[in-house]
Amino acid sequence: MAFSMAKISAPLAVLTALAFLVHPCASAEFHRKLSSWSDGGATWYGGPTGAGSDGGACGYQDAVDLPPFSSMIAAGGPSIYQGGKGCGACYQVKCSGHDSCSSSPVTVVLTDSCPGGPCLEESVHFDLSGTAFGGMAKPGQADQLRAAGRLQIQYARVPCKWQGVDIAFKVDAGSNDYYLAMLVEYEAGDGDLSSVELMQGGGGGWSKMDQSWGAVWRYNSGPKLQPPFSVRLTSSSGKTLVASNVIPAGWKPGGMYRSVVNY
Repeated sequence: MAFSMAKISAPLAVLTALAFLVHPCASAEFHRKLSSWSDGGATWYGGPTGAGSDGGACGYQDAVDLPPFSSMIAAGGPSIYQGGKGCGACYQVKCSGHDSCSSSPVTVVLTDSCPGGPCLEESVHFDLSGTAFGGMAKPGQADQLRAAGRLQIQYARVPCKWQGVDIAFKVDAGSNDYYLAMLVEYEAGDGDLSSVELMQGGGGGWSKMDQSWGAVWRYNSGPKLQPPFSVRLTSSSGKTLVASNVIPAGWKPGGMYRSVVNY
């Protein structure tokens, strides 16, 4: 019998190998699905149906309450906040270890930092808005779930899908003719950025901007700045995008300038 099984299993192994050659992505996709969820911890902060805090450490200010974020936000522990480089990234979170958990995922965007307490006790921790924490509950049981205070959850990084919303650039109020700082928000896809570059109206190529804090990037020019400004963004996975002449001549500190592009 052992000999017969060996004779049968050999052709089967060949057929299996051929199947993966014909569909080379099948194995990778299979393992991606298996490993898409990871374990983490969650708490919540702010009002029960609020957006955590007003803007938080990424600098989004009152945008956290409004579409497309719509209060579905999270403050991340150090491993996902990453000194601000994680700002704008999207995650799905779900829970199953409490009677009020629905086990259905909700999508949140990282807008804040959680630098202490339980956020340092776990390798990955989300301090969710009250709205997002309650969103993991069964219908009508959000208050019961929030009463738990702290949960073990499952999370997965997902693309940000900001339908009909283009990337926006809010010029910092402290900017002037020799210094430019801007908040970059609503990047779809990866959601977060690894680098931002500036091209002035006078040409001269692309100049690297430095991360100031959170999702705010700055450029100290030395000579007087020459608008209009184009901005080149590189996401965390290396995808690049150019918003041409997005900040016009006659720009104002505190002004919001929307592009016509997104990932």
